[in-house]
Amino acid sequence: MRIFYRLCKMSSIMPPPQSLLKPMNFPRKSLYGPGPSNCPPRVLAACALPLLGHCHPEFFQIMDEIKEGVQYAFQTQNELTLAISGTGHAGMEAAVCNMVEPKDVVVVFSAGLWGERFADMAERHDADVRVVEKPMGAVFTLDDVKQALDHHKPSVAFIAHSESSSTVMQPLEGIGDLCKSHNCILIVDCVASLGGAPMFMDQWNIDVLYSGSQKVLSCPPGAAPISLNQRARNKLAARKTKVRSFYLDMNWLGNYWGCDGQPRKYHHTGPISSMYALREGLSMLVEEGLEECQARHQKCANILYEGLEKMGLKPFVKNKAHRLPTLTAVEVPDGIDWKKVSQYAMDKYKIELAGGLGASAGKVWRLGFMGYNAQPENVRTTLRVLQEGIEWYRNSPQSKL
Repeated sequence: MRIFYRLCKMSSIMPPPQSLLKPMNFPRKSLYGPGPSNCPPRVLAACALPLLGHCHPEFFQIMDEIKEGVQYAFQTQNELTLAISGTGHAGMEAAVCNMVEPKDVVVVFSAGLWGERFADMAERHDADVRVVEKPMGAVFTLDDVKQALDHHKPSVAFIAHSESSSTVMQPLEGIGDLCKSHNCILIVDCVASLGGAPMFMDQWNIDVLYSGSQKVLSCPPGAAPISLNQRARNKLAARKTKVRSFYLDMNWLGNYWGCDGQPRKYHHTGPISSMYALREGLSMLVEEGLEECQARHQKCANILYEGLEKMGLKPFVKNKAHRLPTLTAVEVPDGIDWKKVSQYAMDKYKIELAGGLGASAGKVWRLGFMGYNAQPENVRTTLRVLQEGIEWYRNSPQSKL
């Protein structure tokens, strides 16, 4: 003991950070951007429930219920369906590291940030990446897909159903059939659309589908629903090399989630509270019903479109059929500083008016009404605040500079 105290006196111990002796600062804000969404009280309450052990039978039951909820949201009967401990990026990374091996030819249909991110991840796994690019706001046709598959002959293809950087919703019908006929695994990102727009994983022949918890499901970020069909499982089983990420290895994760019929083994400490929240968010989706939830989001989107038209503002995506019902990019008028208007809305009303992402940065506001936030009164309030902010900026001295 004397030696311990002597060492303490000889050592220089850092002083405690004063910031941690004060309460956290978390003002209540209306998160009407690309996500995260505001959480409903019952989801927040679920986060505060007592912890269980991550291998306790009661927690395994909750994991099983989450699996059923994800299958419902994805409209799939795939056995290998679960929620990864991580955000939507972890879902994307899991799709890459499980489906891609070195030298695999991977076609990435890219019309925004998420195609760019997927290509980056695939390159890090030594894939032969071929990017088929279109400008932001555009979608890929079946002819585009067929030509790329015929020319590149890939083993894996990626496309974003919800390209949140441009707020495009990519039509998917027929793409899975084309990929299947070319013996190519189709990976789809539906992070910003799941629950707010139609999604039929099995019917559309999607091999790997992933999403996130913080959008329409209105949960805290930190869980990424994902599902692999039998074709994807066959590719996983036929790998010549180990999955490079132990943490995201779907063989281990599938066992931990009870997807392989074998006794569950410890893989990692699941984020207990995050899974409570996800279970509650999925429960709310089931109670409302998928079709009803999608109709609510489309109703809010239509109110937004009508309001923007009255204000003389234009959605970035011109074709209504290609707009995400959950998230809308609005073109910033000439002479308006988007950031100053967004700051005005935040400072005065604590309302988030997000800017663009990637190539759309500085060119658009992105307005999202997802999950708990998808209510007509929230849309109308945001339209009023946006108009007020634009008028404020036009009348301010700084607009004349």
